[in-house]
Amino acid sequence: MPERPDPILTREVPLVPAQSALLFIDVQNFCARRDGAEFGHLSDAEFDAGYGWFFDQLKTRVIPNMQRLQAGCRAAGVEVLYTTIESLTRDGRDRSLDYKITGFNVPKGSWDGKVIDEIAPGEDEIVFPKSSSSVFVSTHIDYVLRNLGVRQLVLSGLITDQCVESAIRDACDLGYLVTQVTDACLTYSQERHDQSLRTIRGYCRQVTTRALLDELAQGTGAADDSRLPA
Repeated sequence: MPERPDPILTREVPLVPAQSALLFIDVQNFCARRDGAEFGHLSDAEFDAGYGWFFDQLKTRVIPNMQRLQAGCRAAGVEVLYTTIESLTRDGRDRSLDYKITGFNVPKGSWDGKVIDEIAPGEDEIVFPKSSSSVFVSTHIDYVLRNLGVRQLVLSGLITDQCVESAIRDACDLGYLVTQVTDACLTYSQERHDQSLRTIRGYCRQVTTRALLDELAQGTGAADDSRLPA
């Protein structure tokens, strides 16, 4: 049997669908709906001034890109996963100190903890409730990804410079090849989004929704996984 060639050490590796997963981060009612609890204390004027741009981008550009990603990954056989901010208790006593200081508590089983309807999970897709910025800290996602045979992780979600960045760094350090879909992530200003992309670039491959869907359609990674690290 021929020896497997040494892997080429690069992040620019096309997805092998059978060894890949798409993870949506915090695309939930709590922080992606006007009536979500994160914004419940704001007047309409305060909301428009602070979050008008964010919600316009979310509705017109980012959620449609997420829907395309979800459909394309499902069709290609890429596992689709979700994480949401949600405590394991009603009163949030289990959440991280950081979330307690920030004031984030999405009670167990609440509407705020649900993924938005536009990208609702399928009946056999996995949702990880988390109570820290990084899904790798407060859930068993690493264990599950390894059981699924996932080696390449695609990330999309909210907020680019907070929970998305945290997941990228931790996934990278745990040995996954990470792809960030740049136009399927969002934060509260274009400046913050762009700065985050520049900051995190050294940890991941960055592609657009269109580029990733074209890659999956062409099957460029499916035939040869020799470039994946052993």
